[in-house]
Amino acid sequence: MTLSDQIRAAINNSGISRYLLAQEAGIRESSLTRFMQGHGITTTTLDTVAHVLRMSIETKGPRAALLKKARR
Repeated sequence: MTLSDQIRAAINNSGISRYLLAQEAGIRESSLTRFMQGHGITTTTLDTVAHVLRMSIETKGPRAALLKKARR
């Protein structure tokens, strides 16, 4: 499942209307609707929507260990 798919699922499960979510994120409802239909949006917009939904990104598995090593 891609990050976009996860955010779409979170939107569907949030109980928040697309209209209200778009308002809170400062984007047009039509942009959110297009995203929900499978079209892409900018990473900035994706980040903003995720923030409104109070989502965070976590890395898991072997990749997470590599990222920790790279930060040192």
